[in-house]
Amino acid sequence: MPATNQLAGIVSKINRLPEFARPKALSLFFGKAVPFTGTVGIRIEQLNQERCVISLANKRRVQNHIKGVHAVGSLLLAESATGFLVGLNVPDDKIPVIKTVHAEYTRRAKGDMTVEAHLTNAQRQRMLTEEKGDVSVPVTIRDSEDKEPIEIEMIWAWTPKRR
Repeated sequence: MPATNQLAGIVSKINRLPEFARPKALSLFFGKAVPFTGTVGIRIEQLNQERCVISLANKRRVQNHIKGVHAVGSLLLAESATGFLVGLNVPDDKIPVIKTVHAEYTRRAKGDMTVEAHLTNAQRQRMLTEEKGDVSVPVTIRDSEDKEPIEIEMIWAWTPKRR
């Protein structure tokens, strides 16, 4: 599918940069567009209309009292990855909003965190054709031991922009 909106067009242009430059360019762009992601230090490893991979280094500014990435930092990663995907697929006359977050913290996270989210072609097509709706965006959070310390569900909705 071609770019669905202005944001997707910008990301498509960034993705034409040499591979080594893409993460920095994507991270800078979204850090300006969504300042909190830049403040926290989210790094966008890969992003297109089907898949998003982002990471967060386990640095002091994002740690909790047991020296792991704070629970809210983990939620921010999941919300950002899924939100970037929905944002790339919702037409410009619609607005995406987070509807539901459900998180089960199943084990202690160790080290840096990486999140991967993806959308199916059927989910993307619904965003293009339905005036409003919602979708559960599959997302996986892994720590530096490649374990999944959090089971998470992110449901995003879209609705027409108010004029």
